[in-house]
Amino acid sequence: MAEKLSIVIPVYNEEKSLVELFNRIKNVLSKLVIEYEVIFVDDGSDDNSLRILLELYENNKNLMKVIEFRRNFGKAAALQAGFKEASGDIIITMDSDLQDLPEEIPKFLEKIDEGYDVVSGWKYPRKDPISKTFPSRIFNFITSIVSGIRLHDFNCGFKCYRSYTLKNLKLYGELHRYIPVILNSYGYKITEVKIKHKPRKYGKSKYGFKRFFSGFFDLFTILMLTKFRSNPLHIFGFFGALLTLLGGITSAYLIVERLMGKYLSNRPLFYFSLSITIVGLQIFFFGLLAEMIANIKRDETHYSIKKIYKKDE
Repeated sequence: MAEKLSIVIPVYNEEKSLVELFNRIKNVLSKLVIEYEVIFVDDGSDDNSLRILLELYENNKNLMKVIEFRRNFGKAAALQAGFKEASGDIIITMDSDLQDLPEEIPKFLEKIDEGYDVVSGWKYPRKDPISKTFPSRIFNFITSIVSGIRLHDFNCGFKCYRSYTLKNLKLYGELHRYIPVILNSYGYKITEVKIKHKPRKYGKSKYGFKRFFSGFFDLFTILMLTKFRSNPLHIFGFFGALLTLLGGITSAYLIVERLMGKYLSNRPLFYFSLSITIVGLQIFFFGLLAEMIANIKRDETHYSIKKIYKKDE
């Protein structure tokens, strides 16, 4: 295995786990005989995480890098910074809380060697409290249905990528959860692998319901960016036309009733018909406006080329 491996690890207040995590990574990769680097991204920790990372760095400068944020920017930003700094042909991401086991790294590399571009971890069985597992199951189910990708654990931070898949990736908010969805839209080959999962050994989880809901908002963002970015009228036009049609049918019914001598001014159905017709037209013309904006941007590259067939010059 001649390729170089980069491991990107976001860190936020995980001072107790860092030394053990790094030593276990070294132990695993030393057996694989592979060139590697470990990139820790300190995401504004307010404990001793940064100090410990710098101490590790002083003794392992040939094996690791440390990126320090000025403040907490979130996991997506930490991963983006790590991807930009990574020099490996293969990039693995994992969490710093020791729930992701470094000993599982070879499973990802085996899958990548089978010809996949992205390998997503599936924590099975998952060792988290129901307050995390239940919302996560709902999230994974809905994301799978909406995106069309059959993954069991979109939230899993343990993933493996060919480096070229991440070149044009732009992450913010909670979009790190949807990296497989974004890369799938570019046509990359994606799979998943079952991995062991351990209960949190130190500290407490940073996961909360706020992230759960913000993740769903970002799901709609991803849906627009991957499926309707170049033709927004397809979604806005559909709903706009549907509401306008419903309003038209209702209006036709009311016109027939008025011709039969019935008054409409005191009927809620009249105002409902008028409202949905106006809303439908607004949505439709909003879609046209979005289509015009998208048309201006269509000269930008929103696709990924796997190979170009042409005659040698």
